[in-house]
Amino acid sequence: MLGPVILAASRSDKMRRFVSAAPGTKQVVDRFIAGESVDQVVPIVEDAADKGLEVTLDVVGEDITTPAQAEAARDAYLELIERLKALDLGTRAEMSVKLSMFGQALENGHELALANVRPVVEAAAAIGTTVTLDAEDHTTLDSMFAIHEELRKDFPQTGCVIQSYLFRTEDDARRLAAAGSRVRIVKGAYKEPASVAYQEKAEIDKAYVRITRILMEGEGYPMIGSHDPRLIAIAQELGRQSGRKLDEYEFQMLYGIRSDEHIRLAAEGHRMRVYTAYGTDWYGYFMRRLAEKPANLLFFGRSILTKG
Repeated sequence: MLGPVILAASRSDKMRRFVSAAPGTKQVVDRFIAGESVDQVVPIVEDAADKGLEVTLDVVGEDITTPAQAEAARDAYLELIERLKALDLGTRAEMSVKLSMFGQALENGHELALANVRPVVEAAAAIGTTVTLDAEDHTTLDSMFAIHEELRKDFPQTGCVIQSYLFRTEDDARRLAAAGSRVRIVKGAYKEPASVAYQEKAEIDKAYVRITRILMEGEGYPMIGSHDPRLIAIAQELGRQSGRKLDEYEFQMLYGIRSDEHIRLAAEGHRMRVYTAYGTDWYGYFMRRLAEKPANLLFFGRSILTKG
């Protein structure tokens, strides 16, 4: 299995230097990363809106080692929100944040992350949009869910992400669906031990379907994060069975992957949101995209060979 090997490489400084220096890297990174700056990503947001698509924006970067870096991450999102204000897209352009960027792994990290993310959520609400808290590895989730619960006291539209490969997620889904919150379901893209997570794709997919059913039958707003045609079709059927209208849930896919499917789902009347990452610290995000789909790794390898 290549996935675990690539995920291990995502934490290697040596591999980071090698991949960053490889001649074909930029071509592949540009496929998944919308740009390095707000100036580069704003036209992409406008183009998506013109096509009937929605976006969630992620300022990439997770290797935070100081409180100053965490504050810089907060300020990067505040700058993004200021630029989105002029577009007046409301919830059609929301944000996704990883609490590791806001200092979650530092000393007193839970309190630090909450203090840094709160002004971002507040500023997003002020322009009529919202924030979704991304899920990271299983050791961070209790803190993430606690911060999510705290933020929802003042900003109930704040979303969160759950991962089908974790054993705990069905219970999390039941709790969150009953709470009426916005919940994105994904398979999961971190290397997790067999003690906490399914290791086989078939088991992960089965769990994904069970969790999607829980969300569809609940009181919340499900966000279906998948590129898998079979899982998308199943989610559509579960939505119909649960009596949901097309605007009572949404699909989410990554920027640069299956772009034709983005357009098709939007044309059918579904809410279709494109997860759009940008920024200079792209390595960890990029490596997880390679781990998720071997075809991406083959594409990267061909690029290196043809550019070398």
